[in-house]
Amino acid sequence: MRLITIQLGEFQVSTDTDAVLATDSLGSCIAVTIYDPDAQVGGLLHAQLSEICGDPGVSKLIDEAYQRGGKKDRLIVTITAAGQPAGCKKNYLAIRKSLWKLGVILQRETMGGSADDSVRLEVATGRCWVHELDKIWHGLILT
Repeated sequence: MRLITIQLGEFQVSTDTDAVLATDSLGSCIAVTIYDPDAQVGGLLHAQLSEICGDPGVSKLIDEAYQRGGKKDRLIVTITAAGQPAGCKKNYLAIRKSLWKLGVILQRETMGGSADDSVRLEVATGRCWVHELDKIWHGLILT
């Protein structure tokens, strides 16, 4: 497996079935994962607080998935917010609003955790894991 690390404020979309998309130390940021099981296209966005005033990058993430064969009605979408709900509420609402405007349905969300939370998305299967500091990895979705 090939680990592709997504930095703060960046996103990556891949059809490489050997790839695992990853982001670490979410802090007050939010990770958005998308996956189309038919096209085997996965994406991960590490949305930064300062970007939230406008589109937090969700539309770019979704557009890139569409360009690689993803379809809106097949997308599995998750949100992971490491900060406390009050601290990342603007981020969360901006992302939810972007998804709503795009007509994309959110399947799963995880709020809370610690600033050291990490997220992984396996492109071959759509399996998504969250790791909280001093805890084991736990899966968000299994397709």
